[in-house]
Amino acid sequence: MSVSLRIGIIGGGGWLGGAIAGSILDAGLVGPRNLSLSYRSEPPRRFPNSFLTTDNQELADRSDVILLSVRPADWQALEFDAGGKLVISVMAGIRLDTLSGRHNTARIVRALPNAAAEVTRSYTPWTGTSDVTEDDRAVVRAIFQACGSEDEVGGESDIDYLTGLSGSGPAFPALLAAAMMSDAVTHGLPAEIAQRAVNSVMTGAGRLLERRDECPDDVVQTFLAYRGTTAAAIEGMRAAGFDASVAKGLSAAFKKSVSMGDAS
Repeated sequence: MSVSLRIGIIGGGGWLGGAIAGSILDAGLVGPRNLSLSYRSEPPRRFPNSFLTTDNQELADRSDVILLSVRPADWQALEFDAGGKLVISVMAGIRLDTLSGRHNTARIVRALPNAAAEVTRSYTPWTGTSDVTEDDRAVVRAIFQACGSEDEVGGESDIDYLTGLSGSGPAFPALLAAAMMSDAVTHGLPAEIAQRAVNSVMTGAGRLLERRDECPDDVVQTFLAYRGTTAAAIEGMRAAGFDASVAKGLSAAFKKSVSMGDAS
């Protein structure tokens, strides 16, 4: 991918937009002066050599690829004309045809990176309109491979489901970690020790799964086969409704994603 490519990120001052910007710069996908970032209040000072603006149309005019990274609620008031350029939305819920009609381009991609883009460990599913070209697809892959890994999926229903599974994903280990830490403190461990123990468990598990690249259920079954303390914990959590709670949460996220699109 040529560093002469010009990428603009609307919402580049936000957490996700800034993480994507940092990742594509670090990967050499664009040079700093070919990266444009728009913001609402505070300029993202970590990118001093890039073009910073509060004018989204100015950003669109000077970019080859426009990445939309704002909250869906904030998008309602956002106006710019893409002039047929490739637009990549990382907003949950907003449909391809809605984006196309609002921003004057048939070349639209919906993608759902997650917060792990900050450490180049995001998983990003994406899908595009029929007008997205092979060159466009190469750009999309390059951007999200810079942030971690990516897959082109079959359509918007897959994106809506994955909004919860992978888009919200980093929150779920954090939720489990918070519950484990709370239980440890309840049992008398100092908070700093509980936090260190739990965070080490989470980061270690992630690295183990990444290195072994096994089906998670195979890992669970291996622990169950030992019939030790880990098996007892797994069985206790499942008896309390762990699997059903996860399914209920993912279903709620899916429904929310669909309703956000309907509201647009």
